[in-house]
Amino acid sequence: MTTTPRILVLYGGQSSEHSVSCVTAAGVLGAIDTNRFEVVEVGITATGQWTRPVIDPRSYSFSGDQLPRVEPTESTVALHSGASGSSERSAELIEIHPDGTTTSLGGVDVVLPLLHGPHGEDGTLQGLLELAGLPYVGAGVLASAVGMDKHFMKLAFQAAGLKVGPWETITARQWAQDPEAALERVKRLSLPVFVKPARAGSSVGITRVDDFAQLDQALETARKHDLKVVVEEGIDGREIECGVLGSRGGQPARASLLGEIVVHDGAESHQFYDFTAKYTDDAAADLSCPADLPAEITEEIRRQAIIAFDALDGEGISRADFFYTRDGEVVINEVNTMPGFTPISMYPQMWRASGIEYRELITELIELALDRPVGLR
Repeated sequence: MTTTPRILVLYGGQSSEHSVSCVTAAGVLGAIDTNRFEVVEVGITATGQWTRPVIDPRSYSFSGDQLPRVEPTESTVALHSGASGSSERSAELIEIHPDGTTTSLGGVDVVLPLLHGPHGEDGTLQGLLELAGLPYVGAGVLASAVGMDKHFMKLAFQAAGLKVGPWETITARQWAQDPEAALERVKRLSLPVFVKPARAGSSVGITRVDDFAQLDQALETARKHDLKVVVEEGIDGREIECGVLGSRGGQPARASLLGEIVVHDGAESHQFYDFTAKYTDDAAADLSCPADLPAEITEEIRRQAIIAFDALDGEGISRADFFYTRDGEVVINEVNTMPGFTPISMYPQMWRASGIEYRELITELIELALDRPVGLR
């Protein structure tokens, strides 16, 4: 490519993780190397409208009274396959005005989809970009879809030989046809259990249940975010994370040094690493990197993180979350195909400890995407 690559940064989105995406965009846009890349920013509102920014997305944070969000506008942005004119770029952004007239916002070379959750991280957006013939950062359609669905993710891990904890899944149809049978299956698990929306992240809609009398309320909370629910048996272990970064030329993916999450006890304690502990309560948890683990355990978790990445047919980026138990077992919890990516998020922290700074990491992910063809591969 002889011209400066033009990067479409997408943020916001229709999921419950809308505000997390906005803050991720603030971090990335503040650090991206504008000497190497031309950046165009497009926000997606909670109702799905693509818009040009009303406010500078670099200003988004969790420090205000309200969570950040993308504001709707009168004009809508659309992505057209095939750029017009003499541009060699594979797709073009068009702004559609209320009177039906349009304005070209120029061609795009690659998309950086800083979107978390459904309609962004679940393969739907990735399918749109594949149809447009646009390279993009991160997992493809299949890996995104499987990585978003905790049930099918666990099946993929088991097929790859990784150890997962006991769980039960309640689908919308099972709940409608025979809720009592679904509850009986769940009650075979040992307490505590964690009730989760099957296809959500950032700990949204998750409840820890220490008494099955709490189960109905926990299921109601989860079903507000997804009618498919996963109930996981609690694992007594340290929470360990590993960042995975793709490689070029058919080389194996790379694993970072490990990070550990330690949630504090106290009057304002959190039962687990929930949304508040992750993003708004600085005193709720420590993120320790590199994690203090025996060398052989560190290498085993790094090895398993790459196995998990490959089990989903991952590309570009993922973060794998594990438990390390008192008995010395390594149990994989989940992977995140578009992990939180603010400068203080665990994924960039782990790669910083591994020798790749935040700006370099953004550059590497974009160049991996530019190096990767669209379509079947």
